[in-house]
Amino acid sequence: MQWLEARHRAHARVEDRIRCAKDTCLRRPPSREFAINQAWCAATAIAVDLIAWLQLIGLDGDLAKAEPKRLRYRILHTAGRLVRGQRRRWLRTPATWPWTEQITASFNRIAANSAPG
Repeated sequence: MQWLEARHRAHARVEDRIRCAKDTCLRRPPSREFAINQAWCAATAIAVDLIAWLQLIGLDGDLAKAEPKRLRYRILHTAGRLVRGQRRRWLRTPATWPWTEQITASFNRIAANSAPG
């Protein structure tokens, strides 16, 4: 019984990722041409994987479990700049943006993981 429960929960995660892929842009291919739609599906798969890794590695709290629509509004559509200075990279975001602290924390978390060892 426990094995079936674990199998069902693993499948539910897969279904959640498929639903997120459909919300991202997999639902409506842009063309009737197979090659264009094939490239579109590849780009969508890359975007979905990047969002999944961002949620796994960089985000915490409610944004780690947020849907793609919420992530687009709160994080991905934020006007920001990467600047270099003092031998570091800095992320400049608007101070009035409500999720600036979460964006900065996720940037620092990802930067700390990707530092060469």
